[in-house]
Amino acid sequence: MNVDRKLGVVAVVTALTACTMEPRYERPVAPVPATWADKAAASTNTTAAAIMGWRDFFPDRNMQRLIELALANNRDLRVAALNVQATQAQYRIQRSDLFPTVAATGLEQIEKYPSGVTASPGGAGSVGAGASTGGKTIRFFEAGVGFTSYEIDLFGRIRSLSHEAFEKYLSSEETRRSTRLSLIAQVVSGYLTVLADETILKVTRETLKSQTESYDLTKRSLDAGTTTALAFRQAATTVDTARANLAQYNRQAAQDRNALVLLIGGPIPEDISFDVDLGTVNLSADLPAGVPSEVLANRPDVLASEHTLIAANADIGAARAAFFPSITLTGQFGSASTQLSGLFKAGSAAWSFAPQITLPIFTGGKNQASLDLSKIEKDINIAQYEKTLQTAFREVDDALSARQTLDEQLVAQRALLEDTSRSYELANLRFKNGVDSFLPVLDAQRALYSAQQSVISLELIRLQNMATLYKALGGGMREKTRE
Repeated sequence: MNVDRKLGVVAVVTALTACTMEPRYERPVAPVPATWADKAAASTNTTAAAIMGWRDFFPDRNMQRLIELALANNRDLRVAALNVQATQAQYRIQRSDLFPTVAATGLEQIEKYPSGVTASPGGAGSVGAGASTGGKTIRFFEAGVGFTSYEIDLFGRIRSLSHEAFEKYLSSEETRRSTRLSLIAQVVSGYLTVLADETILKVTRETLKSQTESYDLTKRSLDAGTTTALAFRQAATTVDTARANLAQYNRQAAQDRNALVLLIGGPIPEDISFDVDLGTVNLSADLPAGVPSEVLANRPDVLASEHTLIAANADIGAARAAFFPSITLTGQFGSASTQLSGLFKAGSAAWSFAPQITLPIFTGGKNQASLDLSKIEKDINIAQYEKTLQTAFREVDDALSARQTLDEQLVAQRALLEDTSRSYELANLRFKNGVDSFLPVLDAQRALYSAQQSVISLELIRLQNMATLYKALGGGMREKTRE
């Protein structure tokens, strides 16, 4: 019967310590439309965008190599990983309060009082009231094992604080994933930018060569009296402009390479080739446009914001528990003696047990203010979570809109490039046959160069937008389980 009673007491205490006063968490309703179906035809594969790994979406070998280097060496990602470890350690520190801290202690106490002075009652080695020490030195030795101020978590205060720390740890992990996803998109964008730099440098060199030849031809025509000084000066202007552009694009290419070096955390490997036509770069275009907006709930930044919200909800439980009594226990068992050699001998056993209950009566409004503050912070985190969802929806919506319009714009721009190329050929042919002056040739050259630059810029923007769309949809959920 005694055993049954003890087991019953243990069960009751365990049940009480498992209680929590946290409000029931409910995910806020997403303040965004259900789908982006108006941007393109709906797709039956509603999760492909969210789970597609970066190796599947970015099949280019050079891209993959650079991404691997960035994931291994980027310092921002390394800091994010260390922050995860730091918050995990903080969670373990907080969780340890759920358990008593047991420690072994050893004590030597020496007291000496003048003759006629009584030792303090209850002190170590006390000689009792009215007894004189006679100027003698009193020694006291004690050794034992015990715990101090262990709080029985009847109302879940410590458990709520532990839950709060755990959710902050999960939030930091999602922040690391968000940093990782952004890094992948940045590396892809940086690589594409360098490719665009190389492509436009090639076009600029070819344009400078062509315009230099036109300049030489115009100069000979001026010397022969078959053209005007105005045409000659206009030809010189186009050459000077092309030379200035070449210097500008060389500087931009060097800066963009430096930016890529910073992203990958080290020098660019020599076997990485940038002699690739930007128009031949292939990214997976099989991203469903009509996916439901629920996929945003799996974006790492959205998940990080939600974990922070849950942590704020747990903090309310801790603030509520502060209104109720708290029970702390202090206990020790060991040996005590007035001589060191007497420790652990028969008859030297000593123990102490000191339970304490604290009931808040008047705190000057501190507990109520703490509860009010925790509720306000939860409301703040709800607003921030909703704003994160709205921002995520806008990013996807912008990327989907851009994908549709950029394809149309690029088709029109390529047609314009073909037209200006043909116009240049015809103007040059008319000049060589003596039908027209050289001025239409110069105008056609400028138009052709401008059209070439526009096509390269649009191709870059289109590819970068695909990388942005992959990031905006929280790509890489499949890889989350591999990490």
